[in-house]
Amino acid sequence: MRLLFLHAHPVPESFNTALCTAAVDAARAHGHDVRLIDLNVEGFNPVMTADERRGYTGDVPLPTDLLPHVEALKWAEGLILVYPTWWYAQPAILKGWIDRVWRPGIAFTLHEEGNRLRAGLTNIRLIGVITTFGSPWWFWTFVMGAPGRKIILRGLRYCTNSKTKTFWLGLHDMDNQTDPTRARYIDRVKARIARIPL
Repeated sequence: MRLLFLHAHPVPESFNTALCTAAVDAARAHGHDVRLIDLNVEGFNPVMTADERRGYTGDVPLPTDLLPHVEALKWAEGLILVYPTWWYAQPAILKGWIDRVWRPGIAFTLHEEGNRLRAGLTNIRLIGVITTFGSPWWFWTFVMGAPGRKIILRGLRYCTNSKTKTFWLGLHDMDNQTDPTRARYIDRVKARIARIPL
């Protein structure tokens, strides 16, 4: 499978970066065609300008910095996002990537009758998330309502193939976890990637 990994953590020595490396290595070891976009390393600008917003739904050329991202999305059969959950959702750089790249004419089209969304990325048939949390699972799930999960597995999924499969891996209460627990989570990530069909 053509797998696009998207990483969003600013610290190269972070546990999150280690998770991304483990996931990418596991995908390559199992024969997948892999691409990696590291938003922080690239210096991706998550801020949509006024002019970009004015042309968001119009027939205007894409900003040039988005072209490789759009090409990668159209190439991918699977999208795997690796990021820390901050303030119950995606880091700003990843949310800005979604805002700027998952746009009309690419991720979706608006059906003229009732402005209903029609999926534009039907080539994508797998979406996965590998993340970490500062909060315990019960607080993020029951108190906050799992907003980050809904954005990806409901919102983005709606713009992909109608049969898109999803997975979600999360390590909660990150700051209080032991090294053995973190190592087991990395093993769990590798095992889940190994189950992705070619």
